[in-house]
Amino acid sequence: MHTLATTTNPNGDCEVLPRPVESISQIAWHPSAQYMVASSWDNTVRCWKLSRGDTGFTSTAKAFISHSAPALSCCFNHDGTRVFSGGCDNQVISWDLMANQSSVACQHLGPVKFVHWVAERSLLMTGSWDETLMYFDPRTNAQPIIVPLKERVYCADVKDDLAVVACSDSEVFIFDLKKPTTPLNNFKSPLKLQSRSVSCFIDKKGFALGSIEGRVAISHVDPADAGQNFAFKCHREGNNIFAINDIDFHPKYGTFATVGSDGTFNFWDKDTKQRVKAFKKASLPISCCKFSPTGNLFAYAVCYDWSHGCAGVSSTQESRILIHDVLDIEVRSRRRG
Repeated sequence: MHTLATTTNPNGDCEVLPRPVESISQIAWHPSAQYMVASSWDNTVRCWKLSRGDTGFTSTAKAFISHSAPALSCCFNHDGTRVFSGGCDNQVISWDLMANQSSVACQHLGPVKFVHWVAERSLLMTGSWDETLMYFDPRTNAQPIIVPLKERVYCADVKDDLAVVACSDSEVFIFDLKKPTTPLNNFKSPLKLQSRSVSCFIDKKGFALGSIEGRVAISHVDPADAGQNFAFKCHREGNNIFAINDIDFHPKYGTFATVGSDGTFNFWDKDTKQRVKAFKKASLPISCCKFSPTGNLFAYAVCYDWSHGCAGVSSTQESRILIHDVLDIEVRSRRRG
């Protein structure tokens, strides 16, 4: 049901219950949007069933699996029957939801920061702080294909055959997954400080890259479109600058959301270079976000985002996953024509 506006839910959005125990690292939607999973710093990946009633959403905790260290990433496969997750235990876990059984699918030599199911290739793509990408086919027992990057993977995104991987030392790699082992391009981030989030355009012509300096860069894959590249400041308050923790593009309109350490989320239109909608600020950071497959729902996590390390942890902080009912006027481009 809809919850009242509070300091951690100032926009009065629907809350997913029961609440997660600790900070959320990533949210993933089932293809039908009837289920949601989230990876967490309490080592778990949890699954909820969502139902819409006359007064809002109801949610039911269905099951969970555990890593032996914080879980950093999660995703569904193409038909929603399986969840993959990666964590600080260096493992990628495959979770069969129907049987509620899990097993180690593959393993890196360092924490796994990124997992993504590439439906077009029937491959699981993973990225790690061990400075590699890995492609794994869960249908076979073949050894994973390993691609060295020479830098730790901080964030990545995939849209069909376009993959963008942002690493430490401001390195950015672009891959065409038809040739997954050789980067299409490799360059330094246009932003000055550490990359934190990245999301591909829905037309696969480029991507948005966010950093810890409260800036987002809009970049295009084709060098001929470089004249359309630009960067802008956001998630700032006076002299205070906040990290762009996550970015996600709306699947229908191509506008995009940013969430930050300042506790706000905003919807933007890259084509008109305008903010379409700003929302009220929560008392805690927003660590991650995700539009539902049809774009009518927007899930986001209000929780501590570890931007101040262990010193920022408080026993009074509560972690919440909230769902916003997206209105067309909030995400539709305002460009003419």
